[in-house]
Amino acid sequence: MVSFLAVAKPLVRALPQPFPPLVRQRLSRCLSSAAAQGSSPSPNAGTARLPEALEERVSQALEGMRRSGTFKTERIITTPQSSSIKVQNDSDKPVLNFCANNYLGLADRPEVIQRADEYLHKWGNGLSSVRFICGTQSIHKELEAQISDFYGTAYPRDTILY
Repeated sequence: MVSFLAVAKPLVRALPQPFPPLVRQRLSRCLSSAAAQGSSPSPNAGTARLPEALEERVSQALEGMRRSGTFKTERIITTPQSSSIKVQNDSDKPVLNFCANNYLGLADRPEVIQRADEYLHKWGNGLSSVRFICGTQSIHKELEAQISDFYGTAYPRDTILY
């Protein structure tokens, strides 16, 4: 079994130069400290484990975030995005959702879902990269032209989707 230190030390040395020197220094210090202490065996044989010094620092930082109220837990939404949603917790009450980008309430409209399904089957699930790397699909150029036409001659500029 390969030790965590055997893998981590070369990774820290291989960090790109623009990587903040203080972070490189602290990681190296943690790894050196763990090597000096000897890495304790993992309670689950065969699984990787952080060096104790690094694990302790991370635990302290997370606890400080919890105490100060800045620790964010993941909210698991169990309904479609809308202004009122349900989240996975002890209660089944609806929750007001002020943080979605669904300003017009279109995300769960049956007409929008049906149209999106049609385009998904025709065009697939997007380009899988930015347009400047893999190209622009004709459907995007058509939409850009429609948007430009909508604004008319008052804004004689091209439209670019992002």
